[in-house]
Amino acid sequence: MGVTVNKPGILTTVQDAGRFGYLGSGFSPSGVMDKRAFRIANLLVDNPANAPVLEFVLAGPTLRFTTNTFIAITGGDFSPCLDGKPLAPYKAHFVRRGQMLTFGAPKTGTYGYLAVAGGSFALPEVMGSRSTNLKCGIGGLDGRALTTGDYLRFETRNLDYLANLGSHVLDDDADFYGFDHDEIILRVVPGPQESLFSEAGIATFYSQAYQTTSKCDRMGYRLEGPAIETINGSDIISDGIALGAIQVPSHGHPIIMLADRQTTGGYAKIGTVASVDIPKLVQCKPGKSIRFTPISVEVAQELVRKEEEEMQALAKIVRRPCYGGVSPRKTARRLTPILEKQARISNGHKLWIELEDEHKRAKAASLSAQHSPTHPKTATKH
Repeated sequence: MGVTVNKPGILTTVQDAGRFGYLGSGFSPSGVMDKRAFRIANLLVDNPANAPVLEFVLAGPTLRFTTNTFIAITGGDFSPCLDGKPLAPYKAHFVRRGQMLTFGAPKTGTYGYLAVAGGSFALPEVMGSRSTNLKCGIGGLDGRALTTGDYLRFETRNLDYLANLGSHVLDDDADFYGFDHDEIILRVVPGPQESLFSEAGIATFYSQAYQTTSKCDRMGYRLEGPAIETINGSDIISDGIALGAIQVPSHGHPIIMLADRQTTGGYAKIGTVASVDIPKLVQCKPGKSIRFTPISVEVAQELVRKEEEEMQALAKIVRRPCYGGVSPRKTARRLTPILEKQARISNGHKLWIELEDEHKRAKAASLSAQHSPTHPKTATKH
């Protein structure tokens, strides 16, 4: 039991955190573009941190569920609807068998994420990941984007309970992404080939605004703006490319490398975007203004630590006990071994719950006798 794809959207793929340890063999990590939205989506449905999700861009899919489950939607605002009724993002929702999930055009952002409770999709790992690598044709569902008629099985079938469901809701992340801001700031660790750029070129890069363009995909985002001057050109002997590396080809316009980037490249890199700021970049629509500011490696590491602390704080909010969060079935299952153990310890004697019942009955009988017309105290009053 799982979900059927009625419409696939523009590009909908199965992704997790990525495929690591294979750059030397020429395999890019792939994985989600927006790791923040990915982590929060799984958190909202009590999934393992690296459970696969559906990632969609610019237009979401149309999906019909064939079993009961819980879902959460994060990232950009794609106006999700369940059987035509609006569905709040950043919240866990119960979905019944036969219901249809649809999405509209994004009001904010460009990437959306759908997490399914119970461990998500039952797909095999390829080199330690279930992420779809479109270029190599591996991972996800047969190494490709979803198409009409595809069927994805869930790890857990007919899931009808999620502990503390009332707490599984968070504020949307609009403030973090800066959807309402005309401009966003990306923090950059300088290097590794900063020395190949002139002082004027470096000054231009950090002082001028750049705009996102339609020339963007899972491999990288090309920006438009003032050309960045080099000393003797930007060609180098090819070396490794990290997530967020900012290449500057001969035309002088920066390209920020992302999830499906090539493993090596022969253009100079003026800096690397801090990993915590990558989600802000990938959710930018074409024409968004971007500025860069330099930070040290130590500051970038501290940002990662703070983000981890924030995620732990969000986990406490989502998992806090709330009204309606106790399952009678689970409570009964937990009490049964306790009562059985008590029965064995008593060795035939009455259980503590039976003694308590007897005490209550005796007290009730005593009160009843006190109010009887034949009781001495009551008879005196008459």
